[in-house]
Amino acid sequence: MPLLAAFGVLDWGVVGLYFALVTAVGLIIGRRRKNQSESDYFLAGRSLPTWAVALSLVATMLSTATFVGVPDVAFGGDLTYLILNIGGIVAVFIVGLLFVPRLYRAGTVTIYGFLAQRFGEGARLAVSACFICGRLLSSGARLFLAAVALCLLMFGEGTPTFHQLAAAIALIGVVGAFYATVGGVRAVVWVDVIQFIIVVGTALLSIAILLHRIALPPAAIFHQLAAATAPSGGSKLRLLDLSLNPASSYTLWTALIGQTFFMTAAYGTDHDLAQRFLIAKSPARGAASVIASQFIGMAVVSLFLCIGLLLFLFYRQGGHPMPQAHTAMYPNFLLHELPTGLAGLAMAGLFAVAQGSLDSAMNALASSIVADVWEPLRKRRLPRTSTDAAPAASVGSHASKWVVAGVGAAMVGFALLCAAIYDPHTTTLLDFALGVMTFAFSGMLAVFLTALLTTRGNSLSVLAALLTGALYVGLLQDRIVAIWSPWFFGHPLKIAWPWWMPLATLPAFAICAAPRGKRA
Repeated sequence: MPLLAAFGVLDWGVVGLYFALVTAVGLIIGRRRKNQSESDYFLAGRSLPTWAVALSLVATMLSTATFVGVPDVAFGGDLTYLILNIGGIVAVFIVGLLFVPRLYRAGTVTIYGFLAQRFGEGARLAVSACFICGRLLSSGARLFLAAVALCLLMFGEGTPTFHQLAAAIALIGVVGAFYATVGGVRAVVWVDVIQFIIVVGTALLSIAILLHRIALPPAAIFHQLAAATAPSGGSKLRLLDLSLNPASSYTLWTALIGQTFFMTAAYGTDHDLAQRFLIAKSPARGAASVIASQFIGMAVVSLFLCIGLLLFLFYRQGGHPMPQAHTAMYPNFLLHELPTGLAGLAMAGLFAVAQGSLDSAMNALASSIVADVWEPLRKRRLPRTSTDAAPAASVGSHASKWVVAGVGAAMVGFALLCAAIYDPHTTTLLDFALGVMTFAFSGMLAVFLTALLTTRGNSLSVLAALLTGALYVGLLQDRIVAIWSPWFFGHPLKIAWPWWMPLATLPAFAICAAPRGKRA
């Protein structure tokens, strides 16, 4: 039965309160700061508290994949997914100590302005173009996948129709675009804080309900999970995998090496996240927000893993209809088992986790379009009246708002395109769209490491590094590896995704740092 069919007045009140709250935040901030400069609109005057920036980072990192996918990982496997946080911890200290001080003090609207100072405008344009294209496609596809999950709660099981998907996309995307447009990055951060609280509250409530329905003491729950066997052959509570198999994704080695590279790129080169440490009050507070966000995020992921383990016990007990194969377990539980009166909170939680990863992308994309594309082109046509370290308010918040609104519309449009061509039996397009940032990350990380660690490189080597990184990631895709690996190893290999970043970043770094250059 669709969740909406069981919605009561209280449920609709919770959902309505959520939408009213996030809309009000955008309106209030927008009215208080009608005449913001471009820098203030995108950087909030670098005046936001560290704790809010940290929570905003976590809300940005969370997505429908966390809400839906992480419980599935624990339900069908074990806890080895959590070990990837080791790489995340290493990465945030690298970013906090190496990236944040230099990029913050560059004084630019986006982190790619630093590359203009280091390599020239050509380098900034090339890297920002990778970010803009990759993040736009990836976020649009995320919006579509969030709509698919939302349709399960709104309309019940089965393949959603285009009209159902369009309605869900509009609900998620239009509201997010509204407050991101009206209030700028200030509204994004404060709404992210609200969304973080809602998501965590939904997770804790779900755990409490599951514990009540399972009706076993904690010791018994632990014993049953420890005795249960995961598909890997180990316990459901296994945390550490020392396997050297390159096809295994969640091992100690993929965490220490692969995930360190990936998360360094995510926090340090993707302006969607890096924008957060630029809006902190100082470099030290920016670094603190990045580091704190990793530990907070690890705790949130642990909650969703816990939900997955409890769902395993819940359905194994019997008396509850087991979901069909390939069904997302957590939304299925919310759909069929949630007590009356709490459905609205579940719906608000899904809205929150979906919008939390989209609103920041809208603002970050708009800031890069304005500061890294429009402003350099404008300055080429007009006499230079300001330095990049203190960008002029030539665009202003009014025009910037239109750019944010345009980015939001583009995301909604791409999500609708995905809905129109969606085939549940063919996900190649979606897999590509969601993996675009991996293709971009390797070359982008190589460029930033060259800029921060060496005095070498130029605009041409930056472009060559971006192309090299994307090429190597392409060669590491399963279908491509199956072609070339027998020639070198005598049999086909599978290389798990955490290895893509180090294997692609290292050659890209060598190419970027090959020519002589000079440090800014």
